[in-house]
Amino acid sequence: MDQAKLAALFKKLGASDPEGWARSQIEEGIPQLARYLFLRQAWRQIVSEGDSTWIDISIDRAQGRPDEPYAGVGHALRKLRARGATNEEITDVVRGMQAELLFSLCYLLSDPGELEAEVEGMGWALVQLDDAGGMVGAIEGLHESVLETDPTGREMRPRQAVSAQGHS
Repeated sequence: MDQAKLAALFKKLGASDPEGWARSQIEEGIPQLARYLFLRQAWRQIVSEGDSTWIDISIDRAQGRPDEPYAGVGHALRKLRARGATNEEITDVVRGMQAELLFSLCYLLSDPGELEAEVEGMGWALVQLDDAGGMVGAIEGLHESVLETDPTGREMRPRQAVSAQGHS
């Protein structure tokens, strides 16, 4: 696929800098389409900034099944609301922690950290597969693009920070 068609595809998929992603893939040989798609799908697992329905769902689930796995989340959310925490504040905390976890997991793919001597050569990878299930290649350096793929476009900066920057 040529650079213009690739840029058009990135744009269709929602990339904020489609030309940059396409140029990097073509000129540097980095599998940017696979990187972008993984991160886009990963961000879809993180609570959306504009949707707080998950809070009520978590609270209701915990009230119906107070001892099941993850019920503590619903119990804590109920208590936070009772103490006056807003849906926006709760969402910002949870979303921020989920994004930090995404970054940490992506970094872990690049660097397994300090391991015991018996397993210090151990590593893992995220790989791109072709239609037949064969390995195309490793998808590396994902942590480098976590923030730039934040669907809000703010790279996890606080909501008010962007409006304040716009007035500076």
